[in-house]
Amino acid sequence: MPPRFIARQLSRPTGLIGRVIGRLMNRHNAKMNAFAVEQLALTPTDRVLEIGFGGGVALPSLIRAAAFIGGVDRSRDCVQWANVRYSAVVKAGRAAFREGSVEAIPFETASFEKVCTVNTVYFWPSLDAGFIEIHRVLVPGGRVVVGFLPKEWMDTMGYPTDIFTTRTPDEVIAALTRSGFQAVHIERPAPTTKWSVIVATR
Repeated sequence: MPPRFIARQLSRPTGLIGRVIGRLMNRHNAKMNAFAVEQLALTPTDRVLEIGFGGGVALPSLIRAAAFIGGVDRSRDCVQWANVRYSAVVKAGRAAFREGSVEAIPFETASFEKVCTVNTVYFWPSLDAGFIEIHRVLVPGGRVVVGFLPKEWMDTMGYPTDIFTTRTPDEVIAALTRSGFQAVHIERPAPTTKWSVIVATR
């Protein structure tokens, strides 16, 4: 498949092809997602939001560990799938999956103790706008975890730059700091790990 077609599906999965690519990405990114969830340090009373949950690889872990899981995705298909797959949890009032973007998160101010997003910053028009919104929906002292593959590695994949905006760790850290976050730092399971998980506190 052409890189542009794949890039469009990664940014907004649609239809059967979107589901197939989502499953492939779930397998490919499982370790990054698991490590990001670990950095959330979830407790049984936490309300946690995942932005860009896509194929849903992290959702089972979040649902098991937290009191409430909110999910926001730009893909209507992903939102519909999550509402069907986790209908019992939604009906029990322990989950809500909504179509939306990081620039306008469809949840109330101070709704969550934890926010997680993995492999989405490439698609944000503005890091500052996204992190300001995340800051809004977090309670004081809340934690955000951001996982992504840095620019030096993403640029080797040849994705179209009008769909993918590759990011350096320094750019993400600077945007988090400008948006009011504190104790911003990078976590990796090993020094040789290519991807970065950035953790910050509201």
